[in-house]
Amino acid sequence: MKFMKLGSRPDTFYTAEAVRSVSSEVSSDLIVQVTGSRYLLHKFPLLSKCLRLQRLCSESPESSQHQIVQLPDFPGGVEAFELCAKFCYGITITISAYNIVAVRCAADYLQMTEDVEKGNLIYKLEVFFTSCLLHGWKDAIVTLQSTKAFPLWSEDLGITSRCIEAIASKVLTHPSKVNLSHSYSRRERDDVSCNGAESQRLKPASKGWWAEDMAELGIDLYWRTMMAVKSGGKIPSHLIGEALKIYAARWLPNISRERNFNKQVGSDSDSDSTNETTSKHRLLLETIVSLLPAEKGAVTCSFLLKLLKAANILNASSSSKMELTRRAALQLEEAEVRDLLIPSISLANDTVYDVDLVITILEQFMLQGQSPPTSPPRSKLGFERRRSRSAENIDLEFQESRRSSSASHSSKLKVAKLVDGYLQEIARDVNLPLSKFITLAEAIPDFSRLDHDDLYRAIDIYLKAHPDLNKSERKRLCRALDCKKLSVEACMHAAQNELLPLRVVVQVLFFEQARATMGGGKVTELPSNIKALLAAHNIDPSRPTAALSTTTSIQAEDQWSVSGFKSPKSKVSTLRMKMAEDELNESDLQSDGLGRSSKLKAFCALPTRPKRMFSKWRNH
Repeated sequence: MKFMKLGSRPDTFYTAEAVRSVSSEVSSDLIVQVTGSRYLLHKFPLLSKCLRLQRLCSESPESSQHQIVQLPDFPGGVEAFELCAKFCYGITITISAYNIVAVRCAADYLQMTEDVEKGNLIYKLEVFFTSCLLHGWKDAIVTLQSTKAFPLWSEDLGITSRCIEAIASKVLTHPSKVNLSHSYSRRERDDVSCNGAESQRLKPASKGWWAEDMAELGIDLYWRTMMAVKSGGKIPSHLIGEALKIYAARWLPNISRERNFNKQVGSDSDSDSTNETTSKHRLLLETIVSLLPAEKGAVTCSFLLKLLKAANILNASSSSKMELTRRAALQLEEAEVRDLLIPSISLANDTVYDVDLVITILEQFMLQGQSPPTSPPRSKLGFERRRSRSAENIDLEFQESRRSSSASHSSKLKVAKLVDGYLQEIARDVNLPLSKFITLAEAIPDFSRLDHDDLYRAIDIYLKAHPDLNKSERKRLCRALDCKKLSVEACMHAAQNELLPLRVVVQVLFFEQARATMGGGKVTELPSNIKALLAAHNIDPSRPTAALSTTTSIQAEDQWSVSGFKSPKSKVSTLRMKMAEDELNESDLQSDGLGRSSKLKAFCALPTRPKRMFSKWRNH
């Protein structure tokens, strides 16, 4: 850090009976009262450099021995006044970035200008400030930090604005070399005397230095400095985003797991202090949101969701929440399940996580994720424009459109996996309403789920956590499940899952028998009941089985009905009549003398060849 020494005389100030005085052969004739402290000094050295003291002494009556001067609201307090007084006596003082703001404000208060004496304190401080401190990175940061104690004085004297300009210009000087290392500012210092002495040689500057040092600033000064950096237009948006992430990690509390934050605020005996702290954190978060670069990908989706989690807990403004929700939706495919586990703080429900917020994010993602057309538009205007272009340009546009479409499709595949993983986490919550689970499960388009194993696990977890669901609710829960997209392992588990509706189990068995019978598409002849099943769902039996597990789907109106199975020569019609019975609850099964397992056994006995698959299950 740079520093400046003024004066050459030794320090002769001392304290006697709570009064500060200076050793001198000449008796003192001036008493100065500064914020509760008394100084016994001499008029000549002080009045010769301080215009304000001259005026005060001329206006106040002169006593026989000492003239008393009051200095109320003195900026910088007794420390700053004593440095100014020592300068007047020629006593050595040291000025650095840590105290220059206080001394500069005090000198301005005392009016220690060039009009009073050439080479006065204000002039010397200005020279040191402009020629040394503003040229040093750490000095400018520390000086700017110290203006926080004197905001009005610093603004009037131009100290704050000049520091911000100097910091921003240094960041913008070589933007290509900026690399946000977190160690430079802690490792290296630039302690160089402005008088020519050198206490520590500055080491070669490493890449990356500004983000962590700027993170030491208060939020108001940080906002102004970051706005100056952003307005320069030279720093890449991802570096701005990384700097904001460093600042958030420095100042935002770790409140991600404080579910009962608001309740703690209400029950805390020192609620006023807690509310004040919460307000500061809320202001800090909203300011960070306002500084986020507009470009997609400037910050990670994980960081956006962490900010949203904090905004939820701190009860930030709705505009900040909406902005974070919108931006997170744009990059939702980057998120992980743990990022979506946002604690619920609403007193209206007792759910562990804020599912409504995730539903909103998912809806935003689906709105912006519409795939662009895969062929050039055929509007008249577009046609006229394209006629003037070369065939190569048309080809380029078409390929670009195809790439955009593919990226959108890939994003939806990732989000489908993400949502199914999220469903598995929230399904354990006994207070989670069925409607919210279904809303999330059905928000994913059919093509986005290449397999339904994760969705089946989530449904199974929800059924176990909510054993009181009735038959109708269990049917609704399983409505999004496509049995053809279940793996063999999932089918084996589902076939024995007593919590699933009977119709789901029957569908699982049908498609698993079809898969086993086809044997990879090489079996030439299928049983008539399986042919009827496949024909009912427009499946070509000659196609490979991969189509059964990935691309086919049952129409929505047929998911809970087998009315399409019309094969009079097979026993499928008999099974259809059994499944078409209006009620299949436990009491009906008991009265018929036929339990769920016996119905499944009767079903398994229908075809001849597929029995081989069930024999394999028994072997397992």
